[in-house]
Amino acid sequence: MPQTEPSAAPGRFEVRVTADSHFAWIRTRLALERTMLSWVRTAVSLIGFGFAIVQFLQHVQHLPGALPAAHPEAPRYLGLALIAAGIASLLVSLSQYWWTVRYLRSDPYAPIAGMTQEGKHSPLAAVAILLTAIGIFAFMAVLLRIA
Repeated sequence: MPQTEPSAAPGRFEVRVTADSHFAWIRTRLALERTMLSWVRTAVSLIGFGFAIVQFLQHVQHLPGALPAAHPEAPRYLGLALIAAGIASLLVSLSQYWWTVRYLRSDPYAPIAGMTQEGKHSPLAAVAILLTAIGIFAFMAVLLRIA
């Protein structure tokens, strides 16, 4: 009995265009959006909390009768670290988000997605970019003692 040559492997798995696979793609895309929203929420908290620590503890140091702090620059450094962590988390999450969106829109999944490469975009990336700019402004304001 002769051995037949196996056909070329199409990849890791076969992509079939069905209603089930289309809705699975939509669920995956929405899960990606929820994950990105969680990153944004965490980053906003870090940036806001870092800025608030700096502002609050600066005002506490100037209250009448307040004892001088042992390390008066510590709140500023902590605030800068938290703001930097928020900015970094936004940048990492944006990178991960864009990579995953490109992957989900790649050639084998394009028929399932029902979208072109120029398809619909979420405003979430624009919001994350805006918040990154705000975070950089807050970082510079604390670093240069503007605020």
